[in-house]
Amino acid sequence: MPLDWPALGRSGFVTSVSSWSTSNFIYLTKKQIRLASMSFTVCKELEASFSEDRTCKANNGMDRIFSGIQPTGIPHLGNYLGAIQNWVRLQEEYNSVLYSIVDLHSLTVPRDPPYLRQSILDTTAAILACGINPKRCFLFQQSQVPEHAELGWIFGCFTSVPRLRRLPQWKIKNASQNNEGNVGLFTYPVLQAADMLLYKSTHVPVGEDQVLHLELAQDIAQHFNKKYGKFFPMPRAILNSTKKIKSLRDPAAKMSKSDPQKLATVSITDSAEEIVLKFRKAVTDFTSEVTYDPDSRPGVSNLVSIHAAVTGLSIKEVLHQSVGLDTAHYKMIVAEAVIQKLAPIRNEIKRLQQDKCHLENVLKAGAEKAKELAAPVYQEVRRLVGLQ
Repeated sequence: MPLDWPALGRSGFVTSVSSWSTSNFIYLTKKQIRLASMSFTVCKELEASFSEDRTCKANNGMDRIFSGIQPTGIPHLGNYLGAIQNWVRLQEEYNSVLYSIVDLHSLTVPRDPPYLRQSILDTTAAILACGINPKRCFLFQQSQVPEHAELGWIFGCFTSVPRLRRLPQWKIKNASQNNEGNVGLFTYPVLQAADMLLYKSTHVPVGEDQVLHLELAQDIAQHFNKKYGKFFPMPRAILNSTKKIKSLRDPAAKMSKSDPQKLATVSITDSAEEIVLKFRKAVTDFTSEVTYDPDSRPGVSNLVSIHAAVTGLSIKEVLHQSVGLDTAHYKMIVAEAVIQKLAPIRNEIKRLQQDKCHLENVLKAGAEKAKELAAPVYQEVRRLVGLQ
């Protein structure tokens, strides 16, 4: 929900503490989320006691993952490494996984209808090309399951205006729109809560900038359970340990598709020549040695993070392999690693984009399966609140 649902940008939902390796993910309870929102030097140990009884009883004892990504078209390298690559891992580890193209969230920014329709299909093609398998998860378009919006309205009636005003994302985005942000942008986190809880999701992989939104979802679930009896599980956060990918032209900012500098962002469909050019022009510093120190050397550290993420190596292993290299040479090594990683994905995206019917059928089938899970949950919510 990438997040923002990756535009939201980087985000999702995950499973059992005992069965998941913490080498790739960090599990967070509500208490730890508060700590993480202040400092993201996050402890990798878990507090397994938070609402354990409710989590175990949800979904017949089955852990459930949910994550969403906004339909911004073709994802960039940061989206892929920060969210989608981990989605692929999760679908292989767990039996109940839902991934959504969260198109309702995308309406908070004005979009040309034909462009939005094409972006939904392009995002779907990209996700499939990256390795998401509809046989291992439910991949669907959010608006095709109307219970998302309906549950969002009910949750909105339980959420105070001051509570939403305190969220940093609202303050930042509203300020960027001259303090004229729309109602959809303001209530965005409430719809996110509905996205998560509609399926009684037990775990949620989220980006660092989304932990406070997950805490809001937990607060809403607690309020509902207190008023109507235990019903929703308390979703736990999972932070991906992959370092946030930064802009190649400004390593103080995260990589973004909306960056006005064309050389700042690597699209997963960029050609080999484009990738080489972007990494050659990547901002580093005047020290030629390859080291990892995000505070004092953010540019070269960003390259090391990218290199580690695309190869599966640790930061330490990457640095060991890079001893004796200068940054100019190292840029080309990273570029080649990225090219090798993205080449098959780029080719598969092109193939899938030629089959619009297949993409639409994947989303339709996923929505039908998602609705089978969502409908009984929402009907019970309607009964509990007195609508039927």
